[in-house]
Amino acid sequence: MYCKQIFVIAFLLLGVSSCIPSNTYEKNEAIFHHRWKKKDVKTFDIAITDTSSHYLMFLTLRHTDAYHYSNIWINLETIKPNGKSSKQRVELPLAESSGRWTGRGMNEIFEHKIRLSGNAYTKFTQKGSYKIRLKQVMRENPLEEIMSVGVRLEKVPSSQ
Repeated sequence: MYCKQIFVIAFLLLGVSSCIPSNTYEKNEAIFHHRWKKKDVKTFDIAITDTSSHYLMFLTLRHTDAYHYSNIWINLETIKPNGKSSKQRVELPLAESSGRWTGRGMNEIFEHKIRLSGNAYTKFTQKGSYKIRLKQVMRENPLEEIMSVGVRLEKVPSSQ
């Protein structure tokens, strides 16, 4: 059963990575044994060269159907190239009030792509390497049934 899940995830990652446009960044980190510990902060390095564009920032998350909650709380930290950082705590819904998962599902695995910037665009004001850090801050530690977490950044076409 475990090997089947790994095969499905690898197949999905291969399929998704072949479809990502060049103006998009996406990286996901696997969660060891599907148990995300609070001390396991996931860090993503993003090289920004275009400061005139606007971006959409998403959290990507995969979990099993056995995940216990309808949401997840995340501490999101953005570290600019000059070392200054901003932190925010965000609640991300994963299910409707009926209990139905909002992400795409395949068997017992669900994948979510949740916009982090709300209705606003993200604007990077400095060229260089930004670090995005994600930490789960749920009451359960480790947080069971989380398979992977990541960041997706999409450049908004200039016509929008």
